[in-house]
Amino acid sequence: MSREKTGIKRQVTPVPKNLDEAAEFLCQIGKERRAIDKIQANLNEQVDELKTQAMADAGPHQEKVNQLVEGLFAFAEANRNELTDGGKHKTVELPTGIFAWRMTPPAVNLRGVKEIIASLKTLGLTRFIRTKEEVDKEAMLKEKEVAATVKGVTISQQEEFVVKPAELEVEIVSSTDKLKKVVA
Repeated sequence: MSREKTGIKRQVTPVPKNLDEAAEFLCQIGKERRAIDKIQANLNEQVDELKTQAMADAGPHQEKVNQLVEGLFAFAEANRNELTDGGKHKTVELPTGIFAWRMTPPAVNLRGVKEIIASLKTLGLTRFIRTKEEVDKEAMLKEKEVAATVKGVTISQQEEFVVKPAELEVEIVSSTDKLKKVVA
C-alpha cells in the first residue's frame, strides 16, 4: 500500500536519551508554554480593552435607542385603539419598519417545590408530578464487574500522559493512544 505525498513534511520528533535530556525537555516545554501563555494574556488584555472601548462608544447610541423606544411606546399606547383597529391587529407596519404588541408564551413559576408536590399528592393531582428515572453511573463504577454484564454498558478507562513544567499552573494532558499513533 503506497502513501500519497501531501507536500507537508513532518519534522522529526526528538527523543531524550536519558533522564538529564528528559529534564531539559521539561524545561523547554515550560519555556514554550510560558511564551504561549504570555501571547494569550496579551491577546486577552487587548480584547478586554477593545470591548471596554466599544461599550463606551456604544453607550450614547444605546441611550438614544432607549429614549426613542420609550417615545414610540408612549405614542403607540396613547393611540393603540386607532393603530390596531380596535384590537383587531397587533402589528403596525410603516415604511421604515414595524412595531407591535405580543404576548409571551405561558410559563409556570414555582416556589417551594416540595410543598407544591405534597399539595398535589394530597389533592390527588399526581398527573402534575413527573417521575424521572436515570442510570446511576456512580453506583455502576462501584460494582464495575456486575455493571459490565449488562447489555449496552461498557466501563472504559484511558491512560493519559501528563506533562507539568515547574512554575506553571497548567498541565498538558494527552491520551497515550493518540500519542502512540503520532510516534509510530
